[in-house]
Amino acid sequence: MAIEQVPMADIRDMYMAHILMRREFGLAPAVVRAVDEGDVSRADLVADHIELISDLVHSHHAAEDALLWPKLLDRGSEEVADIVHLMEGHHEAIDAAYQEVRREVGLWRATAGVVHRDALADALEKLNVVLVEHTALEEQHILPLAEKYITAAEWQELGTHAMAGVPKKKLPLAFGMAMYEGDPEVIKEVLSFAPLMARLTMPFVGPRVYASYARRLYGTATPPRSAA
Repeated sequence: MAIEQVPMADIRDMYMAHILMRREFGLAPAVVRAVDEGDVSRADLVADHIELISDLVHSHHAAEDALLWPKLLDRGSEEVADIVHLMEGHHEAIDAAYQEVRREVGLWRATAGVVHRDALADALEKLNVVLVEHTALEEQHILPLAEKYITAAEWQELGTHAMAGVPKKKLPLAFGMAMYEGDPEVIKEVLSFAPLMARLTMPFVGPRVYASYARRLYGTATPPRSAA
């Protein structure tokens, strides 16, 4: 009698999330620096964006901290432990940079002053450097381990945990951001776990919402794609 094998994680959606992060954080410092001193309205729009993408990363990493690292440490070898502990250290550095970004964006939002504008842009650049290194190493080392040690159901739980931190009214925008450079097959797989209405509407609504948003933020519906 054949033993039924448990489906293991399909990690392709993680590449899509990483591309979103690298693109939006890669573009963010220049968008901040381009805001004229005293332009509070524009600063408010850009500040909202910075807070959104910062919170997306924070929720993503909180899910990994809670649900991914413990399973890999429990199921893997000493070699696995080394890379997991490295990733945990990266998360600590990213969280410190995240806290600095959130502090500076709050100070800048109110007055759109040059000092806090430039401080925010500098903080974003520091965060982006760590984020690019972290996502590259995660793709190289962690995702192959996830395919080996994490079940498909556990991987789905990870994604659900991460998205729980996104306000419902922001979900179409978040999906649109991911879909902008996403593999259509991966998008279809991700949406297969969503409620019926989302499965039917998101392929059309998400890109439109992001295109409109990008025009306001970047001046174009087609901002530069991720270079990292």
